[in-house]
Amino acid sequence: MYDVLVIGGGPSGLMASVSAAQHGAKVLLIDKGDKLGRKLAISGGGRCNVTNRMERKTLIEHIPGNGKFMHSPFSVFDNEDIISFFESLGIALKEEDHGRMFPITDKAKTVVEALLNKVRTLGVEIRTNTTVKDISFENGSVKEVLLNNNKSIPTKKIIIATGGKSVPHTGSTGDAYPWAKKAGHTITELYPTEVPITSNEPFIKEKLLQGLSLRAIKLSVINPKGKTIISHEGDLLFTHFGISGPAALRCSQFVVKALKKFKTNQVEMSIDLFPHQHKEELFQDILHIVKENPKKSFRNGIKAYLPDRILDYMFTRLSFEPSIAANQVPHEQIRNLISCFKDFTFTVNGTLSIEKAFVTGGGVSVKEVEPKSMHSRKQNGLYFCGEVLDIHGYTGGYNITCAFSTGYSAGKAAAESLNNH
Repeated sequence: MYDVLVIGGGPSGLMASVSAAQHGAKVLLIDKGDKLGRKLAISGGGRCNVTNRMERKTLIEHIPGNGKFMHSPFSVFDNEDIISFFESLGIALKEEDHGRMFPITDKAKTVVEALLNKVRTLGVEIRTNTTVKDISFENGSVKEVLLNNNKSIPTKKIIIATGGKSVPHTGSTGDAYPWAKKAGHTITELYPTEVPITSNEPFIKEKLLQGLSLRAIKLSVINPKGKTIISHEGDLLFTHFGISGPAALRCSQFVVKALKKFKTNQVEMSIDLFPHQHKEELFQDILHIVKENPKKSFRNGIKAYLPDRILDYMFTRLSFEPSIAANQVPHEQIRNLISCFKDFTFTVNGTLSIEKAFVTGGGVSVKEVEPKSMHSRKQNGLYFCGEVLDIHGYTGGYNITCAFSTGYSAGKAAAESLNNH
């Protein structure tokens, strides 16, 4: 009989297995896929962003989905512990922009292999290509796991680490939600987060800006009353269906929530192309260019400001004659153009599907899970970790940090509770 059975071999399941075994439990790790760590292998663009070295307060601010819950798991195993853990496995890490931590090799494979070696060294039994059909309980406690081939595995503790519904080709297909419901848990509504945003605007439909990327802009989601819900700075990419890139991914969940909250089928977004310059500053800069080259066409004078395609689109949008000589352009028109630079608005109507999202919003309600041990408040011996829970962060190492932290906490608590019986 196994002390602890971990379902799911992603980041949280692997870490839960390591932690439970380190704390003395006999562990079985099962995964329905043919190899473990698939999501780890593609994280951080295949380089594996293992965590983020921000101080805890900032870290939690980057976890918009129930980040406060993470105070307890972080008190057990936080981002600095994650860094020490990987370094103890012989993986040298380096810090990049915004605190993101990567292996020096720039290969996710390094991280996955080291983690799998650790799991094996600790004597964890691994079974791949093993699908769990159901979990059974007896007298409010975990009893066994039933497999698809109708075999059952009795166990004292079960840690569910099956992920959400995003990136399904890695095996996250929402398998655990019915089991959690059966155990008496609430599953909060699932929705895509960190996902590209869709738009029906004519300029998107006509692909006028498709493939154009903008650097270091500020993107905002505006509610129907004209108030800004959220703003994020970062890079942006126009696509054939809408917008993508880091700034769009970070705003995506707020688009989903606004459409729902205001019962509307579209919401407004705004791009500030020069987030660190005031309108007046830009106006004076452009006037200076006009004075330097009064006879040159206005468009040629200011073409260094923005990529050609977006500049041309703005001229068209404002019915602006670009070939006109710079000194012939009324100040009023220059100010209109600058307003467009600072507040380029367009409507969006949703996002790509949850399967296309990087992260799943919603999941097992955190109100029903003890935050320090990740133990179910509904069934004895049942634990949850990782993305199956209603916890989600922005991309940039925050989700994986939550996965490792909740996984470690669950494994430790499950193993330690064996000794208390």
